[in-house]
Amino acid sequence: MLAHPAHFIALGQGSGLGRIAPGTVGSLWGWLTFLLLQFWFTPAQLGWIIAFSAVLGCWACTVTAQHMRVADPGHIVWDEVVGIWLVLWLCMPMGGWGQLCAFALFRFFDAVKPQPVRWADQLFKGFGWRGGLGIMFDDLVAACCTLFVIALWRHFLY
Repeated sequence: MLAHPAHFIALGQGSGLGRIAPGTVGSLWGWLTFLLLQFWFTPAQLGWIIAFSAVLGCWACTVTAQHMRVADPGHIVWDEVVGIWLVLWLCMPMGGWGQLCAFALFRFFDAVKPQPVRWADQLFKGFGWRGGLGIMFDDLVAACCTLFVIALWRHFLY
């Protein structure tokens, strides 16, 4: 993990190294770090951090996947971190139950990959810049799907 800075980033600061459900653990790590980051940064600053992290993630995921010689390794979880950050950034403030529902929805879309997430997952495959972009892209689409469901929920139930 510490052999290259890209590995540290792509592996979610180590949160993706577990054998059981690394994507879920990475998403939990993202949730926790978001809750901490919002103490120090304004919502606008968080938006810039998320945008920068998405671009940085394309690079880090590309390098790490090439070094691991796997097109989309499960231990790369930076895409989950940035995805849950995007969901929470656009949905906050909300209580613990709302955050848990947002987390569960995001994990559903990321793990099950219904359309259009499946389409996004297949769009960019392989190594090089396409691979890193693909690793990040399907989780950003999963985040958008999560946000859409939350928007419908808020519209019809509130």
